[in-house]
Amino acid sequence: MTTPENRRRATYRRGLFGETVALVALLLKGYRPLARRYAAAGGEIDLIMRRGRTIVFVEVKARVALADAQIAIDAHKRRRFSRAVRVWLSRYPLPLDATLRADAVFVGRRTWPVHPVDAFTIEPGA
Repeated sequence: MTTPENRRRATYRRGLFGETVALVALLLKGYRPLARRYAAAGGEIDLIMRRGRTIVFVEVKARVALADAQIAIDAHKRRRFSRAVRVWLSRYPLPLDATLRADAVFVGRRTWPVHPVDAFTIEPGA
């Protein structure tokens, strides 16, 4: 019998697995990790990566079907993500020539991860 606790644990494990798959895919593309699972201000950034002068804040969505992962980043998630990005930036100042970007990595079952570059906008603070 599946209990809510078992479903929660399975979802958590699927998320960790998806983040690991996304990390490996980005490493193969030449990105280097700065942080993983950074949480602040009620939001979380799954991966913070760097390639050259570009700092990439990555939201990872792992679902059984890739199409389900691609529609999982809603406005509420983007606001919480953006708050965490602003906190990270306040704690880790960047060079003036750094480029910031919010990417996504969608992980589905038995498929290579999809990495949309500049998938959404980091919302400015209110």
